[in-house]
Amino acid sequence: MRWKPGRGRSANIEDRRGSPGGGMGGLGGLPIGGKGGGIIGIVLLLGITFLGRACVTSDGSGGDSAATGFGIEDLEDILGQFSTAGGASSGEDPLDPADDPDASTVDFVSFVLDDVQGFWDGHFAEAGDNYPEAELVLFSEGVQSGCGFAPSSTGPFYCPTDSKVYVDLAFFRELTQRFGAPGDFAQAYVLAHEIGHHVQNVLGIDDEVRRLQGEHPDDVNELSVRQELQADCLAGVWAHSAFQRELLSDGDLREGLDAAAAVGDDRLGAGSEENWTHGSSDQRVRWFTEGYENGSVEGCDTFSVDESDL
Repeated sequence: MRWKPGRGRSANIEDRRGSPGGGMGGLGGLPIGGKGGGIIGIVLLLGITFLGRACVTSDGSGGDSAATGFGIEDLEDILGQFSTAGGASSGEDPLDPADDPDASTVDFVSFVLDDVQGFWDGHFAEAGDNYPEAELVLFSEGVQSGCGFAPSSTGPFYCPTDSKVYVDLAFFRELTQRFGAPGDFAQAYVLAHEIGHHVQNVLGIDDEVRRLQGEHPDDVNELSVRQELQADCLAGVWAHSAFQRELLSDGDLREGLDAAAAVGDDRLGAGSEENWTHGSSDQRVRWFTEGYENGSVEGCDTFSVDESDL
């Protein structure tokens, strides 16, 4: 991406790296239930249908809020490892950039965070609505969120309870080394995807999501897949804007597509299709591309298409 450091770090970054970890528990996004038909899209503000999924609180029980993320590791296994609840302090001072080995990465994610949210702020304003900005929490090893405790192996995630995105910067190294998706725009895609979940939350659809999941327990996974693909599409809509503003360099789109493909359920070994919660590599690439090529929020209605067209 064409960006320049030195603009100052975003006011929406909360740096918890180096804070004492602790706390045992789990986040949501567990693969529960199976597949079923009869999903009815609910069209809300901006002409899009937004749906989320159930969460697991720090004691492992069903919670009131959804937590959405990349699903890098099956949290059902994680929950089996922990039994008590605790917390992570955010009281320590952030790392001095002069002593921070990830200072350039922090500068970059700060730039992307502000650019993505600036785009959505303008988009909501055009519709006569307000966009409350999300915060980005940087952490290492594990973190206590409003949705419960999460180890780094969870991957980046968004918690609607506190309207925060959580990222361990080590994930970006893993994205390159483990998933074969290097490049700064691959990182930008991850952040834009998580902010896409914030956009979904801002529209106030969490209660409706739980109602649908309660009424259609066999469709829980499919609803989750459609939600994740929609967040991919919303990330693409922002990328379309970034291209128009000449922020993208040659090869940036390829980096984004590689990142989307790298986190497909089929690539991550999520088992048979009925167990998927995020979508296949092809599906994630398809919906990111949809947003990128058309730049249309309305085109991100993943809930109106037939399952065969996802």
